[in-house]
Amino acid sequence: MELLKDMALFVEVVKAKGFRAAAQVLNMPNSTVSRRIGALEKAIGLRLLQRTTRKVELTEAGQIYFERCKRIVDEARIAHEELDGMLAQPSGVLRASLPVDFAATYMASLIAEFAARYPDLIFDFDLTPRQVNLASEPFDVAIRIGEPQQPHLIARRLASWPPCLYASPAYLLRHGEPAAPDGLAGHQCLSMPGNGSWTLDDGVTTVQVAVGSRFTINNAGLIRRLATLDQGIVMMPHAIVADDLAAGRLRRILTHWHGKPVPIYAVTETRLLPAKTQRFIEFVRERLSDGPWFAEPGE
Repeated sequence: MELLKDMALFVEVVKAKGFRAAAQVLNMPNSTVSRRIGALEKAIGLRLLQRTTRKVELTEAGQIYFERCKRIVDEARIAHEELDGMLAQPSGVLRASLPVDFAATYMASLIAEFAARYPDLIFDFDLTPRQVNLASEPFDVAIRIGEPQQPHLIARRLASWPPCLYASPAYLLRHGEPAAPDGLAGHQCLSMPGNGSWTLDDGVTTVQVAVGSRFTINNAGLIRRLATLDQGIVMMPHAIVADDLAAGRLRRILTHWHGKPVPIYAVTETRLLPAKTQRFIEFVRERLSDGPWFAEPGE
């Protein structure tokens, strides 16, 4: 049991990237953390951490030990949670990485509803655009839009939303409304870098249209905002632009056409998930699958 505790302590030090930060998370003296890790290294006979004045880094042996320890600690934690009945009422801190614009635009109401359902949970959400490292950083789950890029992680599909075409009324008044997909070539089409063509489908025919714009932008929120400021046409899932549609800032065009469905995934480092993570994934999947796919013409 003492060895398991020291393994868990070692995992926390690696995740926190330092003794002091781990001591704060675990609410124990920094000297105790350092002493126990030193005793663990002595018992193993190998140095696990390379210490500097600013941080600690894993040695080669430490990397191997960390990967094994993390799985053992996760399994032990799950076993205790099941025995303690935590599956019925999750508690603790749920740490999740969320896409910035998707979370701010669509997920706020979902998060509020989930928080009300589980009052014993505390939430720590990271909305930076970077791809967090689920193996070495203290995140329980990451929500990702698009196909997973890291095959070693566990990805669970939550939903798949087909994007539609939208523009502001003022832009359409000034430049006209395309009557068919090939008409997009003469318009400003706001999209992410490297997305120089749009694939559209009407349920019968699939076409690929070359598009261009004065802007090259790697942020969906800014793209949407520029569309509301009469700068061009966007292709996005209805849920992302729902508020702008309701306020009349955007209007759907080419209403019989939509883009290739965009998948949304919950990504975790392991299949062994605590109750809080299981419940969150299940809840988000349920809500996303019930969410709006298309805006009705005229909305």
